[in-house]
Amino acid sequence: MRAAGRDKPDTPPKRGEPKQRDAFFDNAKYLAIVMVACGHAWEPLTDGSRAAEALYMVIYTVHMPAFILISGYFSRSFDMRPDRLKRLVTGIAVPYVLFEVAYSFFKQWADDDPGYPISLLDPWYLTWFLAALFVWRLSTPLWKLVRWPVALALAIAALASISPDIGDDLDLQRVLQFLPFFVVGLFMKPEHFQLMRRREVRILSVPAFAVATVVAYWAGPRMSSAWFYHRDSAQELGGPWWSGLVMTLALFGCSMVLVSCFFAWVPRRHMWFTALGAGTLYGYLLHGFLAKGSRFWHWYDDYAWLHTPLGAVAVTFIAAAFITVLCTRPVQRMFRFAMEPRMEWAFKKDAAELARDRSKPVKAA
Repeated sequence: MRAAGRDKPDTPPKRGEPKQRDAFFDNAKYLAIVMVACGHAWEPLTDGSRAAEALYMVIYTVHMPAFILISGYFSRSFDMRPDRLKRLVTGIAVPYVLFEVAYSFFKQWADDDPGYPISLLDPWYLTWFLAALFVWRLSTPLWKLVRWPVALALAIAALASISPDIGDDLDLQRVLQFLPFFVVGLFMKPEHFQLMRRREVRILSVPAFAVATVVAYWAGPRMSSAWFYHRDSAQELGGPWWSGLVMTLALFGCSMVLVSCFFAWVPRRHMWFTALGAGTLYGYLLHGFLAKGSRFWHWYDDYAWLHTPLGAVAVTFIAAAFITVLCTRPVQRMFRFAMEPRMEWAFKKDAAELARDRSKPVKAA
């Protein structure tokens, strides 16, 4: 998603040169957002199809952990510098507020629920990611101070998974349970991604995904897919408290393996979809209206053929096509006011900006 990072941080451009994007990460973000859309489209099919449920579990093991890891990677240089704090507000906090309100109004209208409250403290549906990213990015300087950041993040995630009293404010369960992936990204280096792209990793990734799918097919009737959402404690999912500790470590390990396999097959060169990687936040936030609308308007109930194998294929192509359109430049231009507002009126100029303004030549009248 665009909030995950805009430019390649390792080779900053010289002054006056245009900033260059890394095709690998744009490709990864686009492919991951397609998986997000497909996962949301498959969800209503999982009750009647064990195969759909298996694929659903596999895709949920990969897509958000991959996004969050990339978000951490592009947050490595974050500090409390004024320009970065402004970007945090305009690129994450403001879209969160606008879309939380928009989704709340949409639910009131589309779900015929006029009493549904508007609450900025209780993220609804997709907006949890923006709330989480805001918290994670603010915490970046702290993770650079501790000795064993990934181990500490895993410990926090595990404790969260056995703490049902955490509550729903800012979807804190997800903030804490997904935290290890962000911290891993913070401490990754370009050479780590190079290791994932080695030929042997690509070869091993094929049986790895095959095994994961078989295991998911076996586990489907035996466990709740809600474990993959990381939004509830073990007790809330009906398990003993210790299962939260086990599942946190197990799912983290599975996700890291499959995310590595996913990165192994992401193209490094420019593809037809590379430019769409810059608009994944647009696709992420906008596709939720159709995803939720399809439930509110009972499309999956009214069209029984969607639950056939051919229907599942059609749903997959429709979801992929729709999310692709939402990542295009025309859509970005249309909704930039909400996703990337400039808001210069809201901020004081820092010393560097004032110095630049003073240095500009005064035009003659």
